[in-house]
Amino acid sequence: MRVLLIVGICVVALLVLLSAVFFRRRLLIAGGGTIRVQVRVNTLVPGRGWSAGIGQFVGDELRFHRFFSFAVRPKRVLDRRALDVCRRRVPEGPERLTMPSHWVVLLCRQAGIDIEIAMAESTVTGFLSWLEAGPPGQPGSVAPRPAISPRPAEN
Repeated sequence: MRVLLIVGICVVALLVLLSAVFFRRRLLIAGGGTIRVQVRVNTLVPGRGWSAGIGQFVGDELRFHRFFSFAVRPKRVLDRRALDVCRRRVPEGPERLTMPSHWVVLLCRQAGIDIEIAMAESTVTGFLSWLEAGPPGQPGSVAPRPAISPRPAEN
């Protein structure tokens, strides 16, 4: 009888923890501006070290939240003004087993640190557009506001 009570308490505690993780994920997704991504910083071992999560666009930042975490704060914050995309590739080796077939891996660099970001191929265009966009005239903006001068009078 006592063993059943302990097992019951453990099962209820496990269900509460799982519910908290999934509720957190729902709150992040409900906020909008989110994409499904995988991020890897340590690229020493091929195919290992990927963290699955949600990327949330907030102003000039892409905030990476891990799927299975209780943390309210993001695990990693990428600033678009300091982030450079160096290379694009398809998943290779063991990565093909952990990622959907239509995903692409982007090798990025921020403050001298190599960061790999994997996302759906259809998401890459939006991500790159976000990276290049910015208020006109701001540092890091791809297209500064052009100077407009009046057209010379024709005689």
